[in-house]
Amino acid sequence: MPSLTALRAFEAAARHESFRLAAEELSITQSAVSHQIAHLEAHLGKDLFRRTGRRVELTEAGRLYFPYLREAFERIETGTRLVSRPAQQELTVQVYVTVAARWLMPRVHTLQKSCPDLHVRFNTSQMDWEFDPRNADIGMVCTVDSNRPGFSYTPLFESRLVAVCSPNLLKNQPPLVHPRDVARFTLLELYTAAGDWDAWLGPGGRSGLGEAASIRFDSYLLALEAACDGQGIALAPDFLAEPDLASGRLVSPIRHSVPQPARWYLVARQDRADELAIQRFRDWLIKEVEPLRRP
Repeated sequence: MPSLTALRAFEAAARHESFRLAAEELSITQSAVSHQIAHLEAHLGKDLFRRTGRRVELTEAGRLYFPYLREAFERIETGTRLVSRPAQQELTVQVYVTVAARWLMPRVHTLQKSCPDLHVRFNTSQMDWEFDPRNADIGMVCTVDSNRPGFSYTPLFESRLVAVCSPNLLKNQPPLVHPRDVARFTLLELYTAAGDWDAWLGPGGRSGLGEAASIRFDSYLLALEAACDGQGIALAPDFLAEPDLASGRLVSPIRHSVPQPARWYLVARQDRADELAIQRFRDWLIKEVEPLRRP
């Protein structure tokens, strides 16, 4: 096994493509960097750098070796940061306001029991914004794009869109047989999730209903409250509507549901995904969403 000093010198020199900059970073002389790399090359029996005057560039062997060392040192840095953190842990979680109010808050007591030393702050947003790492450590998001570079996505569950309304709205009304029968009522729409009605209605989408009356909101929370008040028919993810369906405040006027176009994820910056506070919240949340997972 090569010495850690030699490996560190090579990693820094390869990253900077400069012995001088590597020496400055490591607070040693340039000749010491060169000496350590020479020892490493002798150990491997391969040249790792091609020296052309004052410049150096990686050989094929050096290019092959560098990514492994870079990853290893990053993991060492992450582990050191985790171990050296104070015992009290703090975490800021980004979550949509409807999810926080209707699903997450009733479960927070189990988080407190599971992680009593974890101090959590919830940042809520009205709109379905992407995760913003400047304002939160981790986020529970609904998105179709789980491949943003630099981020780690943990799949949580898929939800279905269901139509809901107050039972009073259906009094003295003929039953709804086809999804397009909702045009007889005011549609409670989200301008932040404009594709919901298109997905639920199928071919022809929302535009196929013509001039059906509608009220537009920026969150499922408001649309569901309006539905409870008898103002019209709303669409919502099933797990958000479930509490009011269970209590009888809402009913489904037609037995028709479709998969929500986006999926629910827990997302964090890739370089922070292994931090202990994030791991503990992730483990707790995965247990909580287990009943929402479909085979």
